[in-house]
Amino acid sequence: MSSVTLQTPSHVDVDLNYLVKTGQRPVNYAITPPEGQPQRSGEVAPTRVRVQNARLTAEAPTLDRNGFQLVSHPTELQDFSDDEAIRQIYYREVQALLQKATGASKVVIFDHTQRLGRIGHAEPNLREPAQRVHNDQTFVSGPRRVRDHLPPDEAETRLAKRHAIINVWRPAGTPVLTWPLAMCDARSIDPEDLIPSDLVYRDKVGETYAFRANPAHRWSYFPALQPNEILLLKIFDSKTDGTARLTAHTSFQDPTSGPDAPPRRSIEVRTLVFWD
Repeated sequence: MSSVTLQTPSHVDVDLNYLVKTGQRPVNYAITPPEGQPQRSGEVAPTRVRVQNARLTAEAPTLDRNGFQLVSHPTELQDFSDDEAIRQIYYREVQALLQKATGASKVVIFDHTQRLGRIGHAEPNLREPAQRVHNDQTFVSGPRRVRDHLPPDEAETRLAKRHAIINVWRPAGTPVLTWPLAMCDARSIDPEDLIPSDLVYRDKVGETYAFRANPAHRWSYFPALQPNEILLLKIFDSKTDGTARLTAHTSFQDPTSGPDAPPRRSIEVRTLVFWD
């Protein structure tokens, strides 16, 4: 257990990278882009926002109300550099955690990503922190993911009932003291804020949401996230009764980070969640 003292600022004021809603569809490449094309298109609009310390709120955020939730969750996994151990040990833990936290009957993990908070690094298999406000799926691509990862008959049966995509985000072994994750309260997002964007893979084109700036957005973060703490992020939900269906999120440069703070290491596991 880490002896790091939790930072307790009431808030931080930082610039988050929204996009301008121009009417043109942004394109992001998960592969090397064609010659002459940028890795990510879209007109970036850095916007100063206040990010509240969610540890100090009177009412803790919840997945279905706000779109994100903090969960205490120790792990048996000791080495996050071992990809096979992640799949054999950590995946099983994540499935059990989500079933307990959501009451779901089935959880399918379809991938995971590890990140290192050192901009410009060349470490293999470690991506940089995501630095644009985004959501990993859209209301179109969410159901498509179910069809991508389940047999056809089961997919159609599951799609007829409640289904969701939830990301499970945690520090990989050390506290997050740089490039923490900011999350936007789902209730403060207007449908007009969503900007559908292409995500180009080698074999397909997916779809994500970028976001335009909106002064109504309410942002939160959990300072000094510890290795035994997990963030659950609502990426998609088929429910349309007022339940949070998604959340905008992004990493940001924390002005309270000390000059000697170690770079953030994190792992996010992406899951399909089903209810009977």
